[in-house]
Amino acid sequence: MLRITDLTYRIAGRMLLDAASARIPDGAKIGLVGKNGTGKTTLFRLVAGDAAPESGEIVLRKGARIGGVAQEAPGGPQRLIDFVLAADTERAALMAEAETATDPHRIADIHTRLADIDAHGAEARTATILAGLGFDEPAQQRPCSDFSGGWRMRVALAAALFSAPDLLLLDEPTNYLDLEGTLWLEAYIARYPHTVLLISHDRDLLNSAVDGILHLETLKLFSYRGGYDQFERQRREKMLLNEKAREKAEAQKKHMEAFVERFRYKASKARQAQSRLKMIAKLEPIAAMVDDSLRPFEFPNPDRQLSPPIIAMENVAVGYEPGKAILKGLSLRVDDDDRIALLGPNGNGKSTFAKLISGRLKEQSGTITTASKLDVAYFAQHQLDELVPSQSAVDHVRALMPDATEPKVRARVARFGLPTDRMETPAGDLSGGEKARLLLGLVTFSGPHLLVLDEPTNHLDVDAREALVQALAEYSGAVLIISHDRHLIEASSDRLWLVADGTVKAFDGDMADYRRQVLKKPEKGDSSKANGSAEANGDRLTGQEKRKAAAARRAEMAPLKRDIDRLEKDIEKLNAKIADLDGRLADPDLFASDPDAGARLAKERSDTAARLAATEETWLEKSADYEEAMAEV
Repeated sequence: MLRITDLTYRIAGRMLLDAASARIPDGAKIGLVGKNGTGKTTLFRLVAGDAAPESGEIVLRKGARIGGVAQEAPGGPQRLIDFVLAADTERAALMAEAETATDPHRIADIHTRLADIDAHGAEARTATILAGLGFDEPAQQRPCSDFSGGWRMRVALAAALFSAPDLLLLDEPTNYLDLEGTLWLEAYIARYPHTVLLISHDRDLLNSAVDGILHLETLKLFSYRGGYDQFERQRREKMLLNEKAREKAEAQKKHMEAFVERFRYKASKARQAQSRLKMIAKLEPIAAMVDDSLRPFEFPNPDRQLSPPIIAMENVAVGYEPGKAILKGLSLRVDDDDRIALLGPNGNGKSTFAKLISGRLKEQSGTITTASKLDVAYFAQHQLDELVPSQSAVDHVRALMPDATEPKVRARVARFGLPTDRMETPAGDLSGGEKARLLLGLVTFSGPHLLVLDEPTNHLDVDAREALVQALAEYSGAVLIISHDRHLIEASSDRLWLVADGTVKAFDGDMADYRRQVLKKPEKGDSSKANGSAEANGDRLTGQEKRKAAAARRAEMAPLKRDIDRLEKDIEKLNAKIADLDGRLADPDLFASDPDAGARLAKERSDTAARLAATEETWLEKSADYEEAMAEV
């Protein structure tokens, strides 16, 4: 489908690609990953023909159509469904020609082609795509101009998906989606019949929807099989082998240099010394593979824990206009160590609830009781605009530490994860990810008891998202998260609350249950949204009966669950053993002082890695069996 050969490109003198090559087969689903600023979007522009490389070539299969999301969001009077239908330009042209054609043969050709491309089923396909992205039937009939920028970008995404190009280019498609839309898109990409090249920082999307990873680093493209987790594992192994090869080459070079220094001035050894000098000159240095993971986040813990509950609500209603409650009947509590994730489609009131619980929005009725001296930190993407563009990170922190010395101020900025060379950069010139780091550091500065995060990952790459997960795990306060990143939710929360039908209630299930509910097709005649409503459609069992059935099924599957738990512990032990062996093998003097011991450790490491792979395979099989069995309830 796509062949990239020796591609070289630079912007304003800065090299982004240097003789980069890759091959993407027909029908492949490939995730393009790399640090922010390495040139992923630029590569898309080169593939799409919107920019020309300095050298090298990009070859597409003959006749292949390339498509992607339009840069500008639609905003005219056209209905959503009409805008998306118009994205299939061949169908639109044929339909228009069918109205005016008079030649019987041409009319026959037109209708034959319309049948071939299933033109008459186009409206149904369009409606399905729009519903999956969050637009119910009435919304699909409204003009594009009725919607905000984020929702319009969803329409642009729907148009790209409907046009079904042979090569679909998607650059961060989940940025404007909620969790429900992201889950739907994940399933859609996985079954898309053509080739997909996808830029994303969503780990779950890259694990579920793609079958290969293209990694852009050091100005080159490197291909890996499998999803993101497999890519990470393969790259770690590659880094280890690279480091060993580099150390071996360095040792060989030092040995030859020592020989030359010892014998270069002895006549009997002069020829051999000269020969080794030539060999040294020909030795190609092996470049080190750098683990360029971003610096970690660090959230200060509260000075003291408060007695639970830190927030208690009793029949609370909240909204923006008197008498018009968006959420009501809220009777909930938050404890000092809670980890809660809010679920529900955009527009149902998740952000409203976040503002209520953080004290930014007052209740209209009911009572809210909070712990004495409760400190709540609130982060939302729109707050990035609250940073002073002309002030640096150091300036922002200095305002919070007026009496501190300069080294202490800079040390505090370093805890935000900003590198030294970016501390004095004006906030207006920082990248989106750097601004997010700065804002997270500022809002959590005082060590809050409750951290409310509303879509914190939009500007963060995969490594930064993982650093956020680790920081939340180490943070001792309570956390409330709104996110479309399933990995963040699963790793950082242990309670799920569903925002739907004008209220907030605990969700009885896990993220796998919620995914099934979102992707479940509505029953015929059901008027609920097709992007996942709060109620499962067509369920005949009562909630109590379902819980009893689930409990019985869990009891039946208990032995399998124990096997899975045991395997998880084995995997943890094997990983710890490999880490220990890697540390010992990294000793540069090991092979020189005791080569036999080094060889034994290397073999032990290889055997342990094989055991780990086999154990993980067994764990995957048993986990799949367990999930499938539990899904039947």
